[in-house]
Amino acid sequence: MHTTTHKKANRKKMRRYLPIYFMALPALIYIFINNYIPMGGMVIAFKNYKFNKGIWGSDWAGFKNFEFLFRTKDAWLITRNTLLYNLAFIVLDTVIAIALAILLNEIRSKRCKKFYQTVLLLPYLLSMVIVSYLVYGFLSPDQGFVNKTILSSLGLQGQNWYAKPEIWPFLIVFVHLWVIVGYNSVIYLSTLVGIDKSYYEAADVDGATMWQKIRYITLPNLKPTVITLCLLSIGRIFYSDFGLFYQVPLNSGTLYDVTSTIDTYVYRGLMQSSNVSMSSAAGVYQSLVGFVLVLFANWVVNKISKENALF
Repeated sequence: MHTTTHKKANRKKMRRYLPIYFMALPALIYIFINNYIPMGGMVIAFKNYKFNKGIWGSDWAGFKNFEFLFRTKDAWLITRNTLLYNLAFIVLDTVIAIALAILLNEIRSKRCKKFYQTVLLLPYLLSMVIVSYLVYGFLSPDQGFVNKTILSSLGLQGQNWYAKPEIWPFLIVFVHLWVIVGYNSVIYLSTLVGIDKSYYEAADVDGATMWQKIRYITLPNLKPTVITLCLLSIGRIFYSDFGLFYQVPLNSGTLYDVTSTIDTYVYRGLMQSSNVSMSSAAGVYQSLVGFVLVLFANWVVNKISKENALF
C-alpha cells in the first residue's frame, strides 16, 4: 500500500514538473550534441592521426603525442605563464568585481544603475579582435594615443610598446580585467539584490558602519557565489583566452616569453606542423588537469564549509 502511494506521488510530481522538463530539453540536447558527442574525438590524442585514414583507421601512438608538451624546451615557460596569469585573474577578478558590485548596489537611482551596468558589461560583449585593435590604437608606435598624445605632450620620446616584454604582463592583466570584470560584477550584483534588506536595517539600528555591514552581511551572503565562480575558474586554470594572448600582443615574437601559454603554443605548433594529434593531446591534458583541480578545490571547500561545496 505504501509503495503504491509513493509511486502515485512520484507520477503526480512528474506531471507537475513536466513543462519545466520540456523547457530544459533544448538546452540538454544542445549540451549533449556540442559537449558530449565530440568527446569521442579524444581518441585522436592517442593516435598518429592521418586525414586519409580517418580517426579510427589511424595508427595508435600511445602517449607519444603528450611528449610535445613535456619534452619541449618551452614546457616550463608556457606552464608557468598559464598558471600565473590565471591565478592573477582569479584573485583580481574576484576582488574588483565584488567591490564594483557593492558600489553598484549602493546606487539608488535605477536609471544610473542601469547605465553603469551597461558601461561595465559592454567590453565583455566585444570581440577580442576589436579589443586588440583598441589596444593597438593606444600603443601603436607611429600613431598610437600614448606616443602621439601623452608622451609627446610631456616632451618624451615614443616607444615601441610591442617590443617591450617587461610591460606586457601588466597590460595583459589590465586588458583582461577591463573585459571580464564588469560581467562578474553583474553576477555578484544579482546576488546582492537578493539579500534580505532587513539585515541591513537591523545593522543600521545597531549603529553598524558601512564596513561592518559589508564584512558581516554582504560578504557572507556572497560566499556561495564566490566559491562557485572560483571553482569554475580553477577548472580552466590550464586554459587561456586565446584572443587575449595571441591577438592583443599581435603575435609579436619579441613577447613570446611573457605571452606564450599552452593554447597559443599548441596553435603555433599546429600551424607549423599540422599535427592534429598533438593539439588534441594538449586539450585532453588541460581537461584532465582542470577536472582534478576542481575535485581537489571542492574537497577543500567541503572540509572548510560543507554547505558551500558544489557536491
